[in-house]
Amino acid sequence: MIVQTYFSGILLRVIEEVISRAEITVIHTIMQDIFDKIKNNRGPLGRHAKESHGYFTFPKLEGEIDRKMQFRGKEVLVWSVNNYLGLANHPEVRKADADAAAEYGMGYPMGARMMSGHTSVHEELEEKLADFMQKDDAFLLNYGYQGCQSAIEALVDRNDVIVYDSESHACMVDGVRLHQGKRFVYRHNDMESFVKQLERAEQWTAKSGGGILVVTEGVFGMAGDQGKLKEIVAHKARYKFRLFVDDAHGFGTIGERGRGAGDYQGVQDEIDVYFGTFAKAMATVGAFVAGDEDVIEYLKYNMRSQTFAKSLPMPIVVGALKRLEMMITNTEHKDNLWKIATALQTGLRDAGFDLGVTNSVVTPVFLKGGLGEATNLTMDLRENFNIFCSIVVYPVVPKDVIMLRLIPTAVHQLEDVEYTIETFKKIKVKLEAGEYEAAEIVDWR
Repeated sequence: MIVQTYFSGILLRVIEEVISRAEITVIHTIMQDIFDKIKNNRGPLGRHAKESHGYFTFPKLEGEIDRKMQFRGKEVLVWSVNNYLGLANHPEVRKADADAAAEYGMGYPMGARMMSGHTSVHEELEEKLADFMQKDDAFLLNYGYQGCQSAIEALVDRNDVIVYDSESHACMVDGVRLHQGKRFVYRHNDMESFVKQLERAEQWTAKSGGGILVVTEGVFGMAGDQGKLKEIVAHKARYKFRLFVDDAHGFGTIGERGRGAGDYQGVQDEIDVYFGTFAKAMATVGAFVAGDEDVIEYLKYNMRSQTFAKSLPMPIVVGALKRLEMMITNTEHKDNLWKIATALQTGLRDAGFDLGVTNSVVTPVFLKGGLGEATNLTMDLRENFNIFCSIVVYPVVPKDVIMLRLIPTAVHQLEDVEYTIETFKKIKVKLEAGEYEAAEIVDWR
């Protein structure tokens, strides 16, 4: 009996090993090397990388940041740089940047803010940002994308619900994705859809015991329309949510002295967490959040992207202080920006172009056509008319839609506007005549 049991045990182990090996063989048959997957699927934009790299994607605009720059060895009129107030190369700004770099170098301070990267100059910038934005406190962030994403994630836990606009920027969407609780999306600027999602959120939080965070933009960077902040805050009393606004394209461009979309719409005090970036109007690196003192203090101690990342270098902080000072005290830059934006948008509309619903300086021009037409049209603009602007196609916009996105700045001139409008008239005629038709991207090299 003992011998029989012994051999039965051996047989059982042999059978188990055979089965295990068979399972491993099946698993190995199913498994795929992740690099093979990458090679076979480059993504919606990467699929055209070989044809577009260096021209449509990753182009090199060289020389001084200005209305005209160098592209592939020749001068082009640029409508594709987020230098809204023209501060990138302003002499006072350049001097402040250079003096700070000479005094501190790019290394100081070393370490994360919480550990060893904190200075009184960082605090000074935060105090001035809070005062300007009419909030209790502000917290300086290393980068706009990273900071916005991290702030949203830090504000909520698994019991909370996020309700967000369908056209929110990628950094906001990624912040929402990090959220471990429920999230509901409403149709872009559609208040009926917004209320419907609020009701869903309210039903969920009644069971979870959590709260509701509404996330939207002050100015949507693609279409240029403002978020309906005034309409959104009108629902606050009924649904008891908190409002997070990413105002990257509104900060510095609209509102009193560039205070942003909330100020422009008269609801600044109803924005619970205001996010602004330095990468647009201030033409530098960094960002900030502003709000009630206890909320900002919470974010200072709970935003992982700031807790575990090096502090902004001193030259960038000093440079941001100078830019903020110029933005607040000298309205000439904002006035020039709007002079150019108004002339550009009015002229294009008068010429019959569709600019959508923009009510900011962001100027989208919508045309009809596919990818091949968009490619040849853009090449014509750059090669024959020396105009460089961003091209946006599917999946960012619907199929058979071409969006040319123009970013006016305070350093553009009215002659640039006139030339661009006349050029756009010509390319529209060529587009409608079928001169840009092509089945696929042409190898421009």
